[in-house]
Amino acid sequence: MKPTIALFLYDPKCSVQSGNGVIRSLQAHYNFKIFSINPLEDNFFDDVDMIVIPGGFGDASTFNSAFKYTKDRVKTFVHNGGKYLGICMGAYWAGQHYFDILDSVDAVQYSTRPNTDTRRPHAKNISVTWKNQPMNMFWYDGCALVGNPTKFNTIATYANGDAMAIIQNNIGLIGCHPEAESFWYNSYTWMQGKYISKHDLLLDFANQLNTGC
Repeated sequence: MKPTIALFLYDPKCSVQSGNGVIRSLQAHYNFKIFSINPLEDNFFDDVDMIVIPGGFGDASTFNSAFKYTKDRVKTFVHNGGKYLGICMGAYWAGQHYFDILDSVDAVQYSTRPNTDTRRPHAKNISVTWKNQPMNMFWYDGCALVGNPTKFNTIATYANGDAMAIIQNNIGLIGCHPEAESFWYNSYTWMQGKYISKHDLLLDFANQLNTGC
């Protein structure tokens, strides 16, 4: 039986575009149910293996309104061993000012980091290394995961060596967008023709997080 993902959508804060990319990447191996900003029935997460919070646009005030009814439910789910996968905004929201579910690591703006290869937050096909393989991946003001590297498993890094994707126990975070689709690239003149699907990497990441190996 397929594991079940509870996917959070609150467009554009956690966007339909990103959510659809996640579904297309994982649907062959996972079932999906959707939740948003509204209160949930008491047993909503009972059959859920993993919560996925995708990318979008938001800040602290957005987080507080988006999870007014479910913040404690999500934290309890993770505390009890449920998996959390955050992409871009979802990775930021795992940090100390939001869900605060990480140990000795936080999600910070990559564009503000020492020796970063970009100081601008706009979309680009940024250089990363994923499991020792150099490649480019869609990035839009994504986070770096900064902290004690002995406390997490680094899956991918940025050009400056900062962690871009990590797994810490039952929490997986990705600063870029492996769920991106071709139209994401084609909507920017400087990225047209540069799309190479990374959906297989997201599936591998989700499976590693879900199984713990």
